[in-house]
Amino acid sequence: MRVDHVGYAAGPEGLQETARSLAARLGVRVVDGGPHPRFGTRNVVLPLSGGAYVEVVEVLDHPVAEKALFGRAVRERSEAGGGWFAWSVTVDDLDGYGERLGEEIEEGARRRPDGVELRWRQIGVPALRTEPQLPLLIEWSGPATQHPSALSLAGGTRLTGLTIAGQRQRVRDWLGLPPEFSSDHVRFTWLDVVGSPRATGLRAVTFETPRGTVEI
Repeated sequence: MRVDHVGYAAGPEGLQETARSLAARLGVRVVDGGPHPRFGTRNVVLPLSGGAYVEVVEVLDHPVAEKALFGRAVRERSEAGGGWFAWSVTVDDLDGYGERLGEEIEEGARRRPDGVELRWRQIGVPALRTEPQLPLLIEWSGPATQHPSALSLAGGTRLTGLTIAGQRQRVRDWLGLPPEFSSDHVRFTWLDVVGSPRATGLRAVTFETPRGTVEI
């Protein structure tokens, strides 16, 4: 289990400009990721060292975006000015998580501009709108060389911290982790939230870059 990627909804400046601005702060490249036909969105990837990446997403002007929960979550965040809206953890036994949590597994796919088709399965998309403190659980298909983090050299920039408004124990229960668990690679900071679970979610991400620490 590891942090796979963090999702950032494009702001009013649009997908490409949002991605270029983030990439400039992190010292990484912008790589076109292609559309998500099933979700009504498209993305740009900022590959990082350590097997993670930043996914910058915008919603498409397409009817499927109004039906797909992922597309609706991206639209809501973009209309609020853009910013972090999701974090994702990759796991080896997604079927086991689905059985334990009673959650439906959703298929995902997109074709990169170079023609390579990426496929994955995931759990947790409904929580993006109802309880966004919970990470998406994802299981990739295909070789590791197709993972978005492997698209280009990342220049040594790593994801090192997540600041989440929510309840640590709720997230641990979702992931099936013991109370004493702590991550060796990513530092978690928890902010108390009063009120609805909809008020929870990813608030900031910390990166270590060749130029120093950057928090966005």
